[in-house]
Amino acid sequence: MNTSANHNLARPDDDSGPPKLVLAPMEGVIDHVMRGLLTRDGAFDLCVTEFVRITNTLFPASVFHRYCPELAAGGRTRAGTPVHVQLLGADAVLMAENARLAADLGALGIDLNFGCPARTVNRHQGGAVLLEYPERLHRIATTVRSALPGRVPLTAKMRLGFDNTDLALENARALASAGIQWITVHARTRSDGYRPPAYWEWVPRIQAAAGIPVIANGEIWSRADFERCRASTGASGYMLGRGAVARPDLARQIRSATVPAQAGPLTWQQVRPLLRELYDGTVEHTLRTQPRQRAAARVKQWLRYLGSTYPEAAELFHRVKTERSPQRLMQRVAGLSAASNGAHSGALS
Repeated sequence: MNTSANHNLARPDDDSGPPKLVLAPMEGVIDHVMRGLLTRDGAFDLCVTEFVRITNTLFPASVFHRYCPELAAGGRTRAGTPVHVQLLGADAVLMAENARLAADLGALGIDLNFGCPARTVNRHQGGAVLLEYPERLHRIATTVRSALPGRVPLTAKMRLGFDNTDLALENARALASAGIQWITVHARTRSDGYRPPAYWEWVPRIQAAAGIPVIANGEIWSRADFERCRASTGASGYMLGRGAVARPDLARQIRSATVPAQAGPLTWQQVRPLLRELYDGTVEHTLRTQPRQRAAARVKQWLRYLGSTYPEAAELFHRVKTERSPQRLMQRVAGLSAASNGAHSGALS
């Protein structure tokens, strides 16, 4: 265990320090609507967007505004939580050009994705497959860093490796020497996927090898998990992904260890109205055809996550999982909520 790390979860004094609690980038799950809901209580220090996949072009500004609508509001959620833009790709020059454009549009930070395990992405030399080539990590990070203004932090997210952990420390050193400000470590290999456990014991080793702050990620589903992760890693910060989706006030619960005045855990009656907010927000901001069908799918998706925390959510998902009509789906959601009129509808506000 690294006992020298600062275990105080007070916020950093300025934007240059590593964040203490970060909302993870989850493709197809945590978009800007969900970021707005999960950061509403102010417990997160930072969010990272879903990855923008850089292939063979410099994207127009509209692409970055689609992935990060918060750019129109100073790069922050409605609650004021900063949002960094994540890029994924293998072409160092194109990554740099797109990173510079994102910064020019107001991105408060750029994060490089070296952890995506998707086979399609890996086949095209993106994401976790680059962990097989430390020199490529260094080249990409160096090129992107040189293209960014000094005020814009450049960070990276990596796994422990592709099929094994043989290059974990070398990869971390390659990123640190390229000017990465901090590294988020998803403490599994690509081959591990999302299967537990997360190998937290690697985090202090990587932090020592890299000599820069490291944020621990993986298998933090509860405050108790967080405490175990903190004891194992002594990390500079912690990233919450699926755990925060399943338990919308997880970050607030974690902070309650050092901020005793925080309220108790959210009840199902407080969480349930957020399903309607997710639906309405998705309909409003979906540019594709059939926005209501997409919104309904998002509601079902969130119910599946919530079901691991709230039995009522699991029951509701079972009832509506085959419902094809968005209107009937939301009627059933509303019908269930009618049993507790007067419940606090400002949850997380």
